[in-house]
Amino acid sequence: MKSRLLLLSLAAALLTACNPPAARNFVAHVNPNIGSDHSRWFFYTPAAQPFGMAKLGPSTDGTYGNEQGWEAVGYEDAHTSIDGFPFFHEFQIGGVSLMPVTGEVKNQPGLLENPDGGFRSRFEKSDEVAMPGFYSVILKDYQVKVELTATPRVGFQRYTFPETSDAHILFNIGNRQGESGAVRDAYVKQVDEFTVEGYVVTEPEYVKKYQAGATVSMYFYAKLDRAAETVNVFYQGGEILPGNEISGPGAMLCLNFNTKEGEQINVRTGLSYTSIDNARLNFEREANDLGFDEARQSAVEKWNHYLGRIRVTGGSDADKVKFYTGLYHALLGRGLASDVNGAYPKNDGTVGQIPLNSEGLPEHNHYNTDAVWGAYWNLTPLWAIAYPEYYNDFVNSQLLVFKDAGWLGDGIAASRYVSGVGTNMVSIALAGAYNCGIRNYDVEEVYRAVLKNELGWENRPEGAGKMDVKKFIDKGYVPYENSHFFGTHEGGSMFSASHTLEYSFSAYAAAQLASSLGHTEDYERLMKLSGGWELLFDDTLKLIRPRLEDGSFIHNFNPLESWRGFQEGNAVQYTFFVPHDPTSLIDRVGRDLFNHRLDSIFTEARKSIFGGGKTLNAFSGLSSPYNHGNQPSLHISWLFNFSGKPHLTQKWTRLICDEFYGVTGEHGYGYGQDEDQGQLGAWYVMSAIGLFDVKGLTEKEPQLQIGSPIFDKIEIALSDSYYGGGSFVIETINNSKENVYVQSISLNGNLQDSVFIPFKEIVSGGKLKLKMGPRPL
Repeated sequence: MKSRLLLLSLAAALLTACNPPAARNFVAHVNPNIGSDHSRWFFYTPAAQPFGMAKLGPSTDGTYGNEQGWEAVGYEDAHTSIDGFPFFHEFQIGGVSLMPVTGEVKNQPGLLENPDGGFRSRFEKSDEVAMPGFYSVILKDYQVKVELTATPRVGFQRYTFPETSDAHILFNIGNRQGESGAVRDAYVKQVDEFTVEGYVVTEPEYVKKYQAGATVSMYFYAKLDRAAETVNVFYQGGEILPGNEISGPGAMLCLNFNTKEGEQINVRTGLSYTSIDNARLNFEREANDLGFDEARQSAVEKWNHYLGRIRVTGGSDADKVKFYTGLYHALLGRGLASDVNGAYPKNDGTVGQIPLNSEGLPEHNHYNTDAVWGAYWNLTPLWAIAYPEYYNDFVNSQLLVFKDAGWLGDGIAASRYVSGVGTNMVSIALAGAYNCGIRNYDVEEVYRAVLKNELGWENRPEGAGKMDVKKFIDKGYVPYENSHFFGTHEGGSMFSASHTLEYSFSAYAAAQLASSLGHTEDYERLMKLSGGWELLFDDTLKLIRPRLEDGSFIHNFNPLESWRGFQEGNAVQYTFFVPHDPTSLIDRVGRDLFNHRLDSIFTEARKSIFGGGKTLNAFSGLSSPYNHGNQPSLHISWLFNFSGKPHLTQKWTRLICDEFYGVTGEHGYGYGQDEDQGQLGAWYVMSAIGLFDVKGLTEKEPQLQIGSPIFDKIEIALSDSYYGGGSFVIETINNSKENVYVQSISLNGNLQDSVFIPFKEIVSGGKLKLKMGPRPL
């Protein structure tokens, strides 16, 4: 009864947080398989709830692990066999996989090219169903139907077996899963005939790099609805023996059953990052008396609610699939790390406690997150407009790490530092929340965290990124220094130019926060630092160019060379990385040259589908003049709004939406490019509704820029708690694939020439009406 009451209370909270229009089956527009070829570990988890901890999905090569922690692994649409169904899928987090089999038990997963060499099974795409909140497939080699769903912290697996005396459920606990890194310890035990519990301790590659010596722990508490006849234990690749308990790397447990034709066995599994006891508590609170079908219905309803906060009409079927699939990924990523009682994993490996409110519930949740590098152009504006309660929790989550460890972390996995790129842009995300009026947290603590992130260098840990920030503070730029391969240190960085640009941007964000809070001296100092990009501007080439320690520009400079001064990009791409002051950049380049160069770049980039062409690789496009498949370029198509040519923003953003984004497993987010926990999906969502902020919400009074909406009508439900409810509606007249150019703009019945709209106007509710045409005005 408690779990049903909890679901009812959650449903009530959802309805009061935001009231979308009448119910519609938004999940029908989502195809989780889009873009799954060459995708990351956390990408494909259909059986999950928005921002959930339990993220279930099939693994086709997750047992392979990956060498450096970032390579594509997990599930690919083109693969034809499955090696298990893991529960944990996050950036640098993977573990606890179950696999139902029949016949003789094999002691290792086997390989894609030889499924018979292990316990993996072939499957047919025609037998696969994937949608938000649910996944099912028939394991062809075993004739077992697998169904998956989830509550926020409990994973449900239901298996339908054939008639056999050799049915088995494998608990693969002590082995690599996706981005988990090496397993350092594991434990699994059948504690009674219906219960299995345990844990796994892993050492992800990014934890090794950014918080050496730390590990990530995952705990589980599984309840079955029928007892096994016998139990075996073994280490992967080792002898299978009788027993009900095993520990150490490689540990696996096998439950053995006699089953009738069509007999179902349900496994409901509570999860936690803190303890088995809390995994049990999560199970009891969320799923103690909840059946699979009830859980599935609840998950789908929740997805429909979250997706339905932005309702679009018009456009093609493919446009709607791209839109809602992109929104699904934006809501799927960066999931729960705290328990129902507010327990959470601290940065030092101990367990912390989130304060409880008057009702005995945690005041906020804690979340895992990939780096926010680039998220200020897609995720945070989306959160701010339609999901402010999550954005507020995200800020509080970051503050937990700051309070516990003394520094912000650009990426966190169970609170461990896992900086995605060795920099730290969290200041921008925190300042953006404040600027948007999302402030249910300790504002002064946020300011202290932001200021330290921008100016602190003494005893700065590797996990906080920006190890070269002292050079930036002292010289105004980071000098190019390549003695540390692909590295950053106090003397400089191989990525010196991109770091200078990024630190300039985040200094601006911090400066605006300082100004709002009355810290005048900090404001002036930070504003001076925000101009650091100008020190790297080569007036001869009209490009950003790395400088050495002595102030001279680097020699043998190739503007399209990636990695030399620029992280995951090149000088042509990064020259446009002055999002906080595009007007000064345009003036420095010259308006006519700026427009001609940028338009020509997109003309050329279109030949390679605005990225790396059809090469299936996360880093394809790094040497292109524009690369939509990676963060540094994501704002560039919107810069024409600042250079007097808004029609070119309208033209190129529509073309990027039409051509870079696709609806197949191979062509989803470019071709095999990194969707990055909702970033590319959120970019499509914001561009498709025709709103974007180049400045990433860093202005004290943020303004969004208008583009070319794809749909005839967009209705955004506004939060009752943060914005007073109601909706913001965008309507287009004469919109079509040809009519991409805005002819007139009307906001709440008032015509305007400007393509800028204050954030406050949007969240106050109202109507933006755009008349479209086939040619620019």
